[in-house]
Amino acid sequence: MAKLQPADFRNIALAGHASTGKTSLAECLLFAAKATTRLGKVDDGTSILDFEEQEKERKNSIDSAIANCTWQGKTIQIIDTPGYLDFVGDMRGALHAVETVVLLVSAPAGLELNTRRAWDAAEEVGVARAIVINKVASENAKFFDTLDAIQESLGRRCVPMTIPDAEGPACSKIISTLKLPADLSGDVADRASTIHEILMESIVEADEALMERYLEGETISDEELSSVVSKAIVEGTLVPVFATSASKELGITELLDTIAMFFPSPVDAGPVTGTKPHSEEEFQLDPSEDAPFSAQVFKVMSDPFVGKVTFFRARTGSSAAVTPLYLPRTGKSERTGGFFSLMGKEQQPVESVVAGQIFCTAKGDAFRIGDTVCDEKSPIVYPEISFPTPMVSLAVRPESRGDESRLSGSLAKLSEEDPTFRVERNMQTKEMIITGTSTLHLEIMLARLKDRFNVNVVTHEPKIAYLETIVGTAQAKYRHKKQTGGRGQFAEVYLRLEPNERGAGFEFRDEVVGGSVPRQFIPAVEKGLRETMAEGVIAESQVVDIKVALFDGSFHAVDSSEAAFRTAARNAFREGFKNAKPVLLEPMVNVEVTAPSQFMGDVTSDINGRRGRVHDVESIGDMQVIKAICPLAELQRYSTELRSMTGGQGSFAMEFSHYDVVPSMKQQQIVDAVQKAKEESK
Repeated sequence: MAKLQPADFRNIALAGHASTGKTSLAECLLFAAKATTRLGKVDDGTSILDFEEQEKERKNSIDSAIANCTWQGKTIQIIDTPGYLDFVGDMRGALHAVETVVLLVSAPAGLELNTRRAWDAAEEVGVARAIVINKVASENAKFFDTLDAIQESLGRRCVPMTIPDAEGPACSKIISTLKLPADLSGDVADRASTIHEILMESIVEADEALMERYLEGETISDEELSSVVSKAIVEGTLVPVFATSASKELGITELLDTIAMFFPSPVDAGPVTGTKPHSEEEFQLDPSEDAPFSAQVFKVMSDPFVGKVTFFRARTGSSAAVTPLYLPRTGKSERTGGFFSLMGKEQQPVESVVAGQIFCTAKGDAFRIGDTVCDEKSPIVYPEISFPTPMVSLAVRPESRGDESRLSGSLAKLSEEDPTFRVERNMQTKEMIITGTSTLHLEIMLARLKDRFNVNVVTHEPKIAYLETIVGTAQAKYRHKKQTGGRGQFAEVYLRLEPNERGAGFEFRDEVVGGSVPRQFIPAVEKGLRETMAEGVIAESQVVDIKVALFDGSFHAVDSSEAAFRTAARNAFREGFKNAKPVLLEPMVNVEVTAPSQFMGDVTSDINGRRGRVHDVESIGDMQVIKAICPLAELQRYSTELRSMTGGQGSFAMEFSHYDVVPSMKQQQIVDAVQKAKEESK
């Protein structure tokens, strides 16, 4: 077998809305290319790409899966990505491993939200795009109506390279619009001829000399035209559209032909750009075998039996499987357990890799998503992979005490493989918080926690990290006196409490004169104050932004102690705090809600009902972006409710803004709930 070269690779990611047939199309491509001996089916659980049990049960992809085949001497590496927005992290990672993203659209359903979002993500990353209109032979399939919607939304540069010979179940074959068949007649011939002219214009636009000749009426040969198709796709003057029916295996070989002949190779995509380690100085390397080796991690998977599997895309040069991989982030070389490629879950060992190749290692705990590995003598660092910020949180605790020690480690492994799944311990509420893209996403991650690591958890909504402060002033005194036989306890303190500026924190002042409180006991007073502030007074929330002055007190020569003054300070603070107009502060977040225009009224009304304040609205195509400030407490179930409100087409992002005073009526409800929970726990 001839050694693979960078120009031999065609790397594609299948992306788009759920249930458009991405996995089924991938199975057809593999079967047609004889990479598999049977046609895998999603519905009967025989797909080699949906191999996880949860994927078989749900009949939908949850993780991206990788396979490869050979067609016309080219190695086509396919990444099948999940269609649900809940698992967008895998799709975003896959875009950094390919030259072309193939966006699937269902002919019966039309252009859907997540396909548009995948389009935007591909444009952001800068990879070429192609579109497959799948299910063209299904009931209610309307290829040309769907094409019109695509061109209206995504641009007229989306031009078919293949079309069906008829709409719906009457479709029996797929027609090329690049090389028109000689036997076409009737409406199909007219339509194909019109599309052929548009396709020609889109292609020659990528080559100035060809465009001039074309506009002057010269005939452009097939060879000349073919030579610039890849350039047109790379530059985006052409987004080729294809008609397929995975269920009837129509349009599959035509798509394979186009991928092999015209989709860009790593060489066609041009030099790759990175920076020197720990520097912003950019430079470029050619994606050739002769360049220094470099690769980037785009996916990580944890397996309780195999361990950590790391997925790389080789960017430049070549590397033998036995060579340690230098990691600029740590400045160390990491040994691996060898390289392998994947056909679904089946591992195929490889002795070496070259620019353009997707490969994996089963060892290397130091690697994380986005990392660059490279030649230590010619180091380079590629830009980090960006992922959407997860917004839906749950508090978790182990179901049994025996799982406490394993919970943190197991969750950490899951978060390593999914950057949209985050784990943290809230030091204020003392809760372990997991955050994901949706309720479904968290359900899947907790199911993996149980299946892979045998850890069961109990979940509940996270506590809101309220803060307590005061808006008035007060004085308080407390005498702590206790006689238990033998040495007693005595301390008396006088405190003055005042509000501090927001964000200024705690300020303690020693205003004692005349030695009414001996110097050695002053630190004990401050310690008692800080302890009480950490515990909270009215709602068991941390006290912030307060000034406390110790201005008088008394002591006993024998019975006074640090412990006694700490106790006196705690009790005096509690009394004074309650008399200084205490208020709760709640976290406020900046929210951006994206939804189709027809739902704008419902969304803004709902935000107002959540005590939010809309301050800006922007239009992006037929979508509206509503910007508001809202209390975090009002958004705990917002992901599910927004999807219901917008028919699954709405999404949101939020980030912390500031703390603000809780309205008095709401504050009383929170305080009452805390007191009730305290009484029930006794």
